[in-house]
Amino acid sequence: MEKEDIEVLVARPEHEIYVDTILDTIAEAAKVRGTGIAKRTHEYVAKKMAEAKAVIALTKDGRFAGFSYIETWENQQYVTTSGLIVHPDFRGLHIAKRIKDLTFTLARTRWPHAKIFSLTSGAAVMKMNTALGYQPVTFADLTDDEAFWKGCEGCVNYPVLRERNRKFCICTAMLFDPTEHLPCKLSEEVLSRIKHLQELEEQQRG
Repeated sequence: MEKEDIEVLVARPEHEIYVDTILDTIAEAAKVRGTGIAKRTHEYVAKKMAEAKAVIALTKDGRFAGFSYIETWENQQYVTTSGLIVHPDFRGLHIAKRIKDLTFTLARTRWPHAKIFSLTSGAAVMKMNTALGYQPVTFADLTDDEAFWKGCEGCVNYPVLRERNRKFCICTAMLFDPTEHLPCKLSEEVLSRIKHLQELEEQQRG
């Protein structure tokens, strides 16, 4: 299959039909790597899709190829793009980079002043992060939000993080300075969705 046969797009509510496949693919990948993962429910991932905070890759005939989602911390001061996964059937087609580029653009567009950070032990993710402008930092430069760090409890390396008082671990911490350029452009349809969702959030707060 050619990479042109796979579309990478901001997920919509109707993509909920892929959620269980996404969760199964993430779980299987974690088993292969021998690492733990932050447990996410069907409802959690579906909500990310409904809120335009997820990116999905699909073949032209509707098969699932890849996924990632966005989370915010400390009142949207920090952002992470998480759960990046490519289905084994579609690896080697540079789908991960396309997903990473779109989640990065989505995060920069929605929260232009937020710091975007990543914790990873994967060389491929570090390379993609570096290309987007991330820099290696200390763990002290990351969010203090306890909800984020709780997600690390599912990893086999969590005892190391705990014993080091969350100052460092096996993963490399990387942070993006929000003055860089966007690597790709969001469609008018996605921008319209984001605007509508922001208006709804404003109404709920009011």
